[in-house]
Amino acid sequence: MTIRVLVADDQKLIRAGFSTLLAAAPDLEVVGEAVDGADAVRQVHATQPDVVLMDIRMPGTDGLSATELITSDAALKDVKVLVLTTFEADEYVVAALRAGASGFLGKGVDPEVLIDAIRVVASGESLLSPSATSALIGQFLARASDGVPHADASSLDVLTEREREIVALVGHGMSNDEIAARLFLSPFTVKTHVNRSMAKLDARDRAQLVVHAFQTGLVRAGQPPPD
Repeated sequence: MTIRVLVADDQKLIRAGFSTLLAAAPDLEVVGEAVDGADAVRQVHATQPDVVLMDIRMPGTDGLSATELITSDAALKDVKVLVLTTFEADEYVVAALRAGASGFLGKGVDPEVLIDAIRVVASGESLLSPSATSALIGQFLARASDGVPHADASSLDVLTEREREIVALVGHGMSNDEIAARLFLSPFTVKTHVNRSMAKLDARDRAQLVVHAFQTGLVRAGQPPPD
């Protein structure tokens, strides 16, 4: 299957470099290049890419605003956003996740890592750079003082007891294999529970499931995983 990619960056040389790099991968196709966030939103509607490579700092409509416009549009529910920036600061990571991004990488990553990241995000998984751990997400999202709106804890009522347990472990940054080993389940069973939980909570991907776990208080910063 060919993965359709839109590249959004205000610097022409960077756009051209990414496009050339991605075009060399047999399973990737660059369907457009956007010069800013507003252009990215327009082109996403026009081309319906699978993944958008989105720079954060662009003139006019920045990458975070564009990401939120894309991820909040029901007509674009299958479009994933992978944020790329030279500013790999904690605040940007959390802002990107809050905006609905499925992944976050610094622009200095190796080409192979970037291509693999696109494949991971396109498959529906989330991808965070090493600095964006669940502890980091909790540090920023679980504090009422930072002005982050918290989700209503009653939204978790749609989950079964097992799904709730697995969402909590996802929020602690555990992989499906780690959860499976911990709960004596098969990885396939865990994946099924994760997918059902995402559907019930209207989470686009695993990253958004982590955010929801913190915003509802199901997981708290510094809290160890449940036994």
